[in-house]
Amino acid sequence: MLGSILLFLVLVIVVLWYRPSLVAGSVIVGVGTLLLTELHGGMWLVLLLVLGVIAVLNVEEWRRRYLVAPVYAMLREAMPPMSSTEREALEAGTTWWEKDLFSGKPDWHRFAAIQPPKLSEKEQAFIDNETNELCSMIDEWDVHQRQDLSPEVWDFLRQKGFFGLIIPESFGGRDFSPYAQSRIMSKLASRSITAAVTAMVPNSLGPGELLVKYGTEEQKQHWLPGLADGSELPCFGLTGPEVGSDAGAIPDIGLVCKGEFEGEEVVGLRLNFHKRWITLAPVATVVGLAFQLRDPEGLLGDPEKVEYGITCALLPADHPGVEIGRRHNPGAPFMNGPIMGDDVFIPVSWIIGGPEMAGKGWRMLIECLGAGRGVSLPALSTASGEMCYLMVGAYARIRRQFNMEVGKFEGVQEATAEIAAGAYTLEAMRQMVTRGLEDGTPSVMTAMAKYHATEMMRTLVNHGMDVVGGRGIQLGPRNFLGAAYHAVPVAITVEGANILTRSLMIFGQGAMRCHPYLFDEMQTLEAEETHQGEREFEPLFMQHLGHISSNLARLVVLGISGAYFSPVPSGADDFSRRWYQRINHLSAALATCADVALGILGGDLKRRELLSARLGDVHSQLFISSSILKFHATQPRSEEGDAHAAYALQHSLHAAQEALIAYCANFQPRPLGLLMRALCLPLGRVFRAPDDHQIRELGALVMEPNAVRAMLAQHVYVSQDPEDAVGRVETTYQMLLQVDKPFQALQRAWSKDELGAETLDEALQAAVDKQIIRAEDVEPLREYDARRLDCVLTDHFETLL
Repeated sequence: MLGSILLFLVLVIVVLWYRPSLVAGSVIVGVGTLLLTELHGGMWLVLLLVLGVIAVLNVEEWRRRYLVAPVYAMLREAMPPMSSTEREALEAGTTWWEKDLFSGKPDWHRFAAIQPPKLSEKEQAFIDNETNELCSMIDEWDVHQRQDLSPEVWDFLRQKGFFGLIIPESFGGRDFSPYAQSRIMSKLASRSITAAVTAMVPNSLGPGELLVKYGTEEQKQHWLPGLADGSELPCFGLTGPEVGSDAGAIPDIGLVCKGEFEGEEVVGLRLNFHKRWITLAPVATVVGLAFQLRDPEGLLGDPEKVEYGITCALLPADHPGVEIGRRHNPGAPFMNGPIMGDDVFIPVSWIIGGPEMAGKGWRMLIECLGAGRGVSLPALSTASGEMCYLMVGAYARIRRQFNMEVGKFEGVQEATAEIAAGAYTLEAMRQMVTRGLEDGTPSVMTAMAKYHATEMMRTLVNHGMDVVGGRGIQLGPRNFLGAAYHAVPVAITVEGANILTRSLMIFGQGAMRCHPYLFDEMQTLEAEETHQGEREFEPLFMQHLGHISSNLARLVVLGISGAYFSPVPSGADDFSRRWYQRINHLSAALATCADVALGILGGDLKRRELLSARLGDVHSQLFISSSILKFHATQPRSEEGDAHAAYALQHSLHAAQEALIAYCANFQPRPLGLLMRALCLPLGRVFRAPDDHQIRELGALVMEPNAVRAMLAQHVYVSQDPEDAVGRVETTYQMLLQVDKPFQALQRAWSKDELGAETLDEALQAAVDKQIIRAEDVEPLREYDARRLDCVLTDHFETLL
């Protein structure tokens, strides 16, 4: 009997795995169960149950009466109504590789076809010339003291087109790719956070991108040339005192009415608004504005419609009634401030896209947030991570305690290893995300990028501060870490606070946008006529059942087998094969758990933020792991590259596993949570965190010249000026590499009291006499020791302002 039951379960799993048509699958299972019953009479009860299920699924009238109709009625009652704002947010943007990962069955052939992003000759030349020249002009300590960029830097930003990177060449812009924009912003951010943020705003969420995508031809001709050459500086008013991440709750009002403009009576908007935390507001010449549009008199042509919803308009900063307030102080000295407007009248033609785009602002904003979330903020985070790798790694080699480099202490290596893997991960994510942005505007992917990149920045910069200690705390012209540390709160807050992004957006949007059936099913639930909605719901629901069943079968097989023999991309090598198979396993687990959560909790899931955040973490970590694998495959193979990628992958998949376990442990009803845990991880915790050997390996590599260090250094600006904050550490580090062998020999002998010396000069002479070092080593060692001491000193001032 037990053997027959096991054979029956194997038969069902095989059928569900391959997912034939409903009729074919029913025949296979029915016939197979009948044959097993013939072998063992105790299977009659199973046969009757199977035949009953087959009958309900295949007889159309029974299927509708006993399955579809009850489920439809239950869901229709349980699902909360979807607001127009929610609908616009869910419909906005596109999906990309993240949809495959959510499906439970990633298409690795599609993944293999994804090519890494590349710079054009123009883009590479701009980075090598204009961007490097701009970086060489900037002194971040001077920026800190001025609380502003120098006039020369402002002029250079305008004259060289840094404000017009996304604007088409026909309007005087650069029309660069997302990858090129990211590389430019990263290089700027590695030199000056303030300069990077200043250049980011016109090239992310702002009038430029909105005009390019939605503006009327007249609006484009009027504004884009000035935005491209910097004669017009834009800002965008979205957030306010009572609205931050919940941009859909904008309280600012635009009332459609008639008024006077340029001596004539026209249909226009009477605006009242109060915006806060608007970057570039203090210096802006043109203001983009988001507000709630109301048309009580039907002047836009639809007398039945009063509430239009969020709308975006563009107006000069010096327009009557517009007031630019005093500056905020966000911790980094970029321009940021409030914008107010009291009874401001503008013609209706100033709506971006014209009157036809009235009420479509939320969708416009969601689709245009991709640049800020997917390009600008991850670029800043990547630059910070890569500079931490280079500078903290070098400093950990230079700085000595207890007669040993601090970077050799295992406690320090725990931090520096994570810096090394994190910097590698950030570069991998940058390349994957910007490649996805070339194909569309994937809102879920960019939300992942924004949250995880800025959180990684926070972690890596904090680790850097732990290693560097007082040298990073004391601000001054020597400090190479302070600006990034002060920028962390900005990065994790703007473009949607990270708490909201993680707990609501990644899974909330991900479930709707990435699930193959859910959004379409929800639309049928809102049908005015029940029978019509039920008819539209039925095929979707049946496909959804097949999707759930197939993923459940895949999860059982992959969990028990360790995902061995599951498909991988063509060309997968010995390093990557097992990682791809592990992603297969966790992808099936994510898809199954997501469907269970959606089925059991329904609309209540969006209020169960702890659960949805953990599912979002699993989804994100699968995307991050895919990014690491794609990046690793595009780099020349090296032992150092393998070590960084292996640590990063292990860290990422372990995080996904732990999020999955926490989700199952907290799911109610509790027995269902325990069952999901057993299905997802039948062999227990199979994904281990990086071990001590890996920590020591990366902790040592981060201090050494290696292939990964060289690769990361190409993406940032590393000064060679010994008087510069970064250049002082870098040139000292390069000098150490030249004298390291005699320097270590000298230090060992001196610490063992073998030289009988009190001063460095005495020690050098004694070391030469004892043939511990050569005579020609003396002067380089004397010079290096002076540079080493200078490198570890912090700034001090007579008075503080």
